Amino acid sequence: MDIFSFDPNMVLSFYLTLFRISVVLFIMPFFGDTLPNVMKAAMLLVLTLAVWPSLSFPGAAFPAHPFNIAIMFAGEIVLGLTLGCIVRMLIAAVQIGGAIINFQMGFSMVNSIDPMTGQQEPMTTHFIYMCTMLTFLSLNGHLHLIRALGNSFELVPPGGLFLTPQLMTEVMLFSKQMFVLGVRIAAPVILALFLVDLALALISRTAPQMNILVMGFPLKIAVGFLFLSYVMEMMSEYVTNFISAMDQVFIHLMRLGAPHT
Repeated sequence: MDIFSFDPNMVLSFYLTLFRISVVLFIMPFFGDTLPNVMKAAMLLVLTLAVWPSLSFPGAAFPAHPFNIAIMFAGEIVLGLTLGCIVRMLIAAVQIGGAIINFQMGFSMVNSIDPMTGQQEPMTTHFIYMCTMLTFLSLNGHLHLIRALGNSFELVPPGGLFLTPQLMTEVMLFSKQMFVLGVRIAAPVILALFLVDLALALISRTAPQMNILVMGFPLKIAVGFLFLSYVMEMMSEYVTNFISAMDQVFIHLMRLGAPHT
């Protein structure tokens, strides 16, 4: 008599869901970067129990050989990296723009310690990054990530992701936009500080007795912070447009990597 009604196929089916959610959730931005490990484990179990009853993956789909399990696990890692790469490109674009602004304002030697990584990064880069993440969360961007995770089971079965040329091409196109967006973010501050440098150069030619070096630094910092407020407004628009198109982008990428493509 089986007291606990143990069904191996049901356990293996649960493992199929657990593998996908654990790998993808820990690689995705915000969930894998900022949440404590205890909260990650709790969210992993909650999401797995929420998604697993609605799935129809049989336990027989779980590989029997350890080598095949490793291949399936590697495929889940690739899927997590693909989904997380899109959001991380937005974050990288913000950091590129912040680094350019930091250099133009004369804060090259002013760095702050990132508490998450323990590494030094420019002050304005960290400030813009934190504002972007707060905007992303306030617009429910994290819920779109969870929705993409749920849709991945319908489009890509466990262990079914293929690195197709079309998928790699799309990822490369998104990476190209990262640098363009970074320059667009920093463009208002770059233009304003260029005009300040031009004005200081003209003043130094007309009034050589003035100490341009002493007057220039506080002026550039004041103008930089003034136009940085406009950058914050631009960032909210960029993040809003990004989140509105994120679901379609995720679905498009997963269809390109699905086995039937």
